[in-house]
Amino acid sequence: MTRLRNCLPFLTTTAPSPSLSCCEAVGWVSQHATTTQDRRDLCKCLKSASLAYKVDPTRAKELPDVCKVSVPVPILPQIDCDKIQ
Repeated sequence: MTRLRNCLPFLTTTAPSPSLSCCEAVGWVSQHATTTQDRRDLCKCLKSASLAYKVDPTRAKELPDVCKVSVPVPILPQIDCDKIQ
């Protein structure tokens, strides 16, 4: 999760785009969420962090597309992480 801190400027402000280090972190996290439990744990961490840091949900949803990375877990505060497969 500490790698994803590089994404906070994009997720919480009006930064025009995420940094390269942010996109690399998104890719790394995505590659390492290989089991259902990994994805559920990741979901819970992302959900908690998004609430704690007041992440803009629209920007969070855009992040994987902007970084051109497929993410196994939606970055949305209202998601039910226990339903993640």
